[in-house]
Amino acid sequence: MRTPEVKQFIEEHQNLFWYSPQPKSETVPDELLVEMVLNFGTLEQVRDLFNVLGLQKTASIFWGMTGRKKLNYFPEIYNYFDIYFKKYVPKHSNKRTKRITSISPKI
Repeated sequence: MRTPEVKQFIEEHQNLFWYSPQPKSETVPDELLVEMVLNFGTLEQVRDLFNVLGLQKTASIFWGMTGRKKLNYFPEIYNYFDIYFKKYVPKHSNKRTKRITSISPKI
């Protein structure tokens, strides 16, 4: 179920969903919403997305994309937001940056 803020955001930024005659705010998945705004949105639209979804949730969706979905981002966009989220979302769930700090053997 969508929040009213997300529905309003999608309706206000329908130009990002150029491939569809009229996107319905209930049917646009979060992954597609984040992808389209980060790839094709303006800086203001990206800020609005962060305000509506939250930085943590946006980063989680961004890092949750794998395989083909991950390749839908322009390389420059993926690199920029990967660095951005690593800096501003320190407690993220990105598996690539999890490190074991110490290993203590059981005696």
